[in-house]
Amino acid sequence: MSTDATEISGVSVPDTKLAAEATELVRDATEELIYHHSRRVYWFGALRGRRRGLDYDPELLYVGAMFHDLGLGERFHGSGRRFEVDGADEARAFLRSHGVPEDGVRRVWTAIALHTTPGVPEYMEPEVALVTAGVEYDVLGLDHAELSAEERDAVTALHPRPGFKRRILRAFAEGVAAKPETTFGNVKADVLAHYRPGFRRGDFVETILASPWPE
Repeated sequence: MSTDATEISGVSVPDTKLAAEATELVRDATEELIYHHSRRVYWFGALRGRRRGLDYDPELLYVGAMFHDLGLGERFHGSGRRFEVDGADEARAFLRSHGVPEDGVRRVWTAIALHTTPGVPEYMEPEVALVTAGVEYDVLGLDHAELSAEERDAVTALHPRPGFKRRILRAFAEGVAAKPETTFGNVKADVLAHYRPGFRRGDFVETILASPWPE
């Protein structure tokens, strides 16, 4: 069972075998930066969900948060797929190995796959919406005032974020640099434009005009 006993504004990490094993897997597979970020994503997503009165499954939200950046890891650099899909597939395999029903598996897969696609997850199931809400809160500071300073301080006391802005940007760049084509049309193209000399982002208009269709 999990030994996470902390509660913040009525929210806590699920005290279950599934959550404990997800924690262990992600902690072993990622750098400390990603581990702490992923935990904060859960806390911030769950706290925002509580504020909004959303009825979410804490275990599914936790696994979605913990696995959402797993695809940035070195073993996925040669996959040729978006890192979000790599992480989503790992979460799907993990959940299926624990006998989680397919509807729950689908929610977590979707939450991870769409967490860098703004404007869509917020209209989907709560677990999908709240993984993105947690990411946007921790990385972008969106709707920063939605949570209290006391809540923010409690989360960052558990999972500090020293130098986080620059460090996470470098982690993003390193995670997708070997497969720049996967950044076409998504936010990671902005990262490579800043961090990879010579990178030229794909252009949707140019792609249409250069297609094999005569007109």
